[in-house]
Amino acid sequence: MEKIKNIGWRVTMAGLGINLALGILYTWSIFKMSIKESIVAGDGLFNWSLASLNDPYAVCCLVFAFTMIFAGRVQDRLSPRITAVIGGILTGLGLILISFSTSWISWIIGFGIFTGMGLGFGYASATPPAIKWFPSAKTGMIAGIVVAGFGLASVYIAPLAIFLIDKFGLSQSMLIFGIAFLVIVSALAQFLVNPPDGYVHPQTIQNKNSTANTSIDFEPGKMLRTVTFYKLWIIFCIASGAGLMIIGGVAGMAKHGMGQMAWVVVALMAVGNASGRVIAGILSDRIGRANTLFIMLIFQAIVIFSLLFITPAQVMLLVIAAMLIGFNYGTNLSLFPSATKDFFGLKNFGVNYGLVFSAWGVGGFIFPRVSQMIIAYTNTPRMAYILASGLLLVGAVVALTTKAPATEPVAKIEEQPEFIATPVPEET
Repeated sequence: MEKIKNIGWRVTMAGLGINLALGILYTWSIFKMSIKESIVAGDGLFNWSLASLNDPYAVCCLVFAFTMIFAGRVQDRLSPRITAVIGGILTGLGLILISFSTSWISWIIGFGIFTGMGLGFGYASATPPAIKWFPSAKTGMIAGIVVAGFGLASVYIAPLAIFLIDKFGLSQSMLIFGIAFLVIVSALAQFLVNPPDGYVHPQTIQNKNSTANTSIDFEPGKMLRTVTFYKLWIIFCIASGAGLMIIGGVAGMAKHGMGQMAWVVVALMAVGNASGRVIAGILSDRIGRANTLFIMLIFQAIVIFSLLFITPAQVMLLVIAAMLIGFNYGTNLSLFPSATKDFFGLKNFGVNYGLVFSAWGVGGFIFPRVSQMIIAYTNTPRMAYILASGLLLVGAVVALTTKAPATEPVAKIEEQPEFIATPVPEET
């Protein structure tokens, strides 16, 4: 029985760092605000319609999500390192492309398609290798830590984007971000390493007589034949779409009351987003994924509905609501990968979670686009808030009925060949 050193925390921190770069998606409201100012001023730089402001963001979300399916397969079959490097290159190229053009179609191709594909590859590479180094009892916590980087990114990207746009303009800012993220993600990718086949964490061995099933292994086709998959998909579509609808426009909401300090709301929402991922991951390890989802969906419906009664001048209430929405939205990004791993296993986790994650893209495409159309034609987001709140309540009901699918008998863990981690403190 071969002993190997556990490098789980090194891999986790590398994944966290990659997501800190890829989280530029959640700073879209800053970029959109700059584009809108150009359109309204009629300076000739951005000749878009106001109804199309969210189009690059919506396309990016959709491409990001569906790329995750293919990228997950690459991660499963090749390596997380190669997958992450592809992600860094595509993300950088997309941002560099839009630095040379202000046309709508260029932003759709650059930000929507290329950067969307880059985010899919990068995001798919970060979580799977990290959770493979830890026991099942820590799946939620580790997944939450890794994906927290994606949510936390706006804390530094939002003020940095404001500074760069004021100093160099939007196009040059995209060029700077593109080059920086290409280099950073490709460098951090070198630290993403899967444990060897058959690796088992010491705590898993100690708890092998527990009721947890550590040998679940669903092929993608088999997963797609379960009711559990479609319930998870529907809940994820609603929960992600409602959150992304607010995140994509929060800077514009805050600008009326905070002016150039609107980035503070974006940053605080990012803090809530990141903390929600970690806290929900830890909580779901204790009370279960479905129960945690139910609580978070109800809470999110209440908070979004409360926006009907908050005016742009009520800055403090807006800040609190933004943080709570960010927190609740963030919970999805640790709960759904954890649920996918619990229900369908680790062997095909990359592609399986890619299929589940397609719901995030569909929700992220539909909700922001529909909300922007509602705002453009009614000059108020009230109907969008009511619609989102109602759908979140539906998702909460579905969450209560979501259970692990039935599995066929599998070999016990002690009968499988295994590598055991050296029982020394895990590397920090």
